[in-house]
Amino acid sequence: MKLLIYQLHIMLCLLVANSALAMATRPIVVSKDGKGHFTSIQAAINSLSDSSGTPRTILIKNGIYTEKVYIEKHNIILQGESMDKTIITQAIARDYWRCLHNDDWGVATMNIDGNDITLINLTIRNTYGKDYPNDVVLDCPKDSISPKKKITKGSHQMALRTMNGTRLQAYRCHFIAYGGDTVSPWQTVTGMFYFKDCVMEGGVDFYCPRGIAMAEGCTFVATSGTAAIWHDGSGFEDAKTVLKHCTFKGYNQFKLGRYHRDAQFYLLYCTFDENMADEDIYLVPTSNVLQWGRRIYYYDCHRTGGDYAWHKNNLNTAKGTPQADRIDINWVFQQQWKPGNIKL
Repeated sequence: MKLLIYQLHIMLCLLVANSALAMATRPIVVSKDGKGHFTSIQAAINSLSDSSGTPRTILIKNGIYTEKVYIEKHNIILQGESMDKTIITQAIARDYWRCLHNDDWGVATMNIDGNDITLINLTIRNTYGKDYPNDVVLDCPKDSISPKKKITKGSHQMALRTMNGTRLQAYRCHFIAYGGDTVSPWQTVTGMFYFKDCVMEGGVDFYCPRGIAMAEGCTFVATSGTAAIWHDGSGFEDAKTVLKHCTFKGYNQFKLGRYHRDAQFYLLYCTFDENMADEDIYLVPTSNVLQWGRRIYYYDCHRTGGDYAWHKNNLNTAKGTPQADRIDINWVFQQQWKPGNIKL
């Protein structure tokens, strides 16, 4: 009898454990119509524990979510129902935000300070430049140097801003802003970021990673500004931004890219629109001292209407003379992280 009771007790414990596991791994659903677990993305995030050994998935139904999202927790997947119809939107000028706050936390539509965050099938946009086309002069109590600040429609407007988080992945996402720094994954020392089949558009430096970043199959659309892409690789020598099988287009005579401090660009198998200006990725003159010199590398990149001389193959001049077909996720992230294992 005691044995039977013991066995029943064990079975009950297993049943409870399995039920708890199922609940923990079951996706949380966000839906504007109230048919999910939550009607807002932030409420769904807030319902989670700070961390988990396995990813927690939040499924977001089609709709326009007018909310600013903060992610300070770890190991979360935000997956939209469809990229074009699952829209997260805000209108925020970075300069305005910094007039009232001491740092960038909250400056973007999507603000991330957690590790192992994955974004899938989302449109994330910052519409400040579209919604507020006229210049504004504001009092800036937090800025002792410029107590008055002029904000234009092309001012920095971030759709995505990371703080200390690393290992961020984005798949089939559309990032939109009408000014600079649309996609700002910023962690100079430990940052690792991966984008696949995404669309990014905006003004100056609208894709501006710091640390190690890779973009595969992405489309970059320059709508204004003096350069499309930017990189900060000053944290360590092997920091790099790799763009593979990407397409660049934009306004007439848009410029490809620039950098202000140590950077390292690899562009492989990329396509440039004929509207692109005849100007290589350039160094902006500053007082910064470059430790590792100019490091801009191309392989098999071509421009519609005819190539420019400056993007001819020069990968063989990079440190270690890497082969183009060996530049993959393992090479880019130095075996420290292997993104791309998401089931879409």
